[in-house]
Amino acid sequence: MVGRLHERAGELTELGVHDVIGIGFGPSNLALAIAVEEYNAQVEPSAALRVTFLERQKRFGWHRGMLLDGATMQVSYLKDLVTLRNPASDFSFVSYLHGQDRLVDFINHKTMFPLRHEFHDYLEWAAGRLDHLVEYDSEVVDLRPVTHGSEIAFIDVVSRRGGDPERTEVRRARNVVIAAGLEPRTPDGFEITERIWHNHDLLNRVNAIPSTPRERFLVVGAGQSAAEVTEYLHSNFPRAAVHTVFARYGFSPADDSSFANQIFDPTAVDDFFHASDEVRAMLLDYHRGTNYSVVDTDLIDELYRRLYQEKVRGAERLHMVRASRVIDLEDVPDGVRATIEFLPTGRRQTLDVDVVVLATGYRPRDPWRLLSGMAAVCDVDDTGRLRVRRDYRVVTSAGTTAGIYVPGATEYAHGISSTLLSNIAVRAGELLRSALEQVDDQAYDRGDDRADGASAADGVAADAPALALG
Repeated sequence: MVGRLHERAGELTELGVHDVIGIGFGPSNLALAIAVEEYNAQVEPSAALRVTFLERQKRFGWHRGMLLDGATMQVSYLKDLVTLRNPASDFSFVSYLHGQDRLVDFINHKTMFPLRHEFHDYLEWAAGRLDHLVEYDSEVVDLRPVTHGSEIAFIDVVSRRGGDPERTEVRRARNVVIAAGLEPRTPDGFEITERIWHNHDLLNRVNAIPSTPRERFLVVGAGQSAAEVTEYLHSNFPRAAVHTVFARYGFSPADDSSFANQIFDPTAVDDFFHASDEVRAMLLDYHRGTNYSVVDTDLIDELYRRLYQEKVRGAERLHMVRASRVIDLEDVPDGVRATIEFLPTGRRQTLDVDVVVLATGYRPRDPWRLLSGMAAVCDVDDTGRLRVRRDYRVVTSAGTTAGIYVPGATEYAHGISSTLLSNIAVRAGELLRSALEQVDDQAYDRGDDRADGASAADGVAADAPALALG
């Protein structure tokens, strides 16, 4: 394959250079792959971008552990992988529905929010059409600068197949896009064990519970995932008690009103990026209720209905442990002992349970873990965060022309939609345009064959869709 180097027993053989290597193949880089595929289909083969994506999973998967029956998306199906960039694309959710012979059925359903199962199937469908651009079971472990003349013009992307240190591969790239996704966040001092899980792995773990002698679960968290896990356990373990602990007096509804949702608009990214740090902090604080520690109103109402119904019957299994926090988790035979503090008085109680589910959110994977050899040329702000441009490219020191992009890890610079699905289609177009311009600039500086003839960024046919690049 173009751009792959094999490193075995100290030997290294170069097979070419990629224009772009994407690290991770979740929705963000999947959207970018589609944008590249559509661009390459419109230009001469000599102008096509040479790209590949490296994904550490053995196959495509997105939050598989939370594909709960009946759970729906929190964003409109129109915010799919392509529609906001190119409504005519055959990679849209509507095209997927048409191909599955479910378009009419979906229309009759009268909803903007598909089942999470269905949207995941859509993502798999799109990823399957791009197998030629991705290599699974490839974990990136390092980025190394490569000097050409007096400049750092390339990046060697070091990866391992199947985690085997003896199967190291090195691919050379002009530009790298790090979209490694989110990782589970666990409270300080808590460790994942056989009986203490993070909700991201719920469905995998729940089918392998060693035993449930107490028939009692504990859920920690106040957001959508916590509410979904609570509902799932209460429904699927009809004899078990479910205790949900949060610092609030109850689940808070998500602000999904029309005006508030404008914080996810593509233009809002421009507003946020050009704002002062003070204004950015203010906007994030104002609009946290659109995404963080909030729950769909329908699910809140359903849980309250169950809670009240059980009180009426005098047989309570669902318990909302409000204004409280878990301060300790201790292993006991066949279970976990949780120490819970009631915040208003400081009173503490212990609760022995079979399983604790930490629905405590996610955070972007830190790009610094991969930058490694490139870290020295990356600029940082006063707080140690990567300095990035509007096109998500990391600001690098003089003499570095190789590009590093970090979409998804820049909420502090691009706003609350950075880690969400809302803007991935438009962002893919922005990344593609920037990469095309970068490739042209790099070629011109070196005087190689990319500098001859038309610019790659101008390679789209004149009659191509206006939104093809975003």
